[in-house]
Amino acid sequence: MNLSTVSALALIFGAGTLSGASALAQAPVPASQIRALNLARNTAVTENGGLSVYRPQPCMFKTSDGGGECLVQDDANGYTFNFLGGQPGWPEDGSNPTTETELQVAPDGRSVTNIIYNGSPR
Repeated sequence: MNLSTVSALALIFGAGTLSGASALAQAPVPASQIRALNLARNTAVTENGGLSVYRPQPCMFKTSDGGGECLVQDDANGYTFNFLGGQPGWPEDGSNPTTETELQVAPDGRSVTNIIYNGSPR
């Protein structure tokens, strides 16, 4: 095998690896979903007394995946989030959550359309 054959093979296999990686990449999270996540999190913080006494579940801070496990529905009615919350540090120190919040945000992510539940964990 000569140098040009090795170079050609490297190029072919390298390109195949790169194109395979691109195919596995996730689509970007829509801006409306990120707005909805931020609005839902901030609404829960306000409804539950502010950051000095309440922190939402960590998934509500994951803008890179649009809320991950906290996003329970995404349809024509908007975005529905369901998540736990509690005293600051509750997930890190192993404390139990004290609050569950479920709310729906408009499809454009700019307004809360329904606070479905905000109370003790169900």
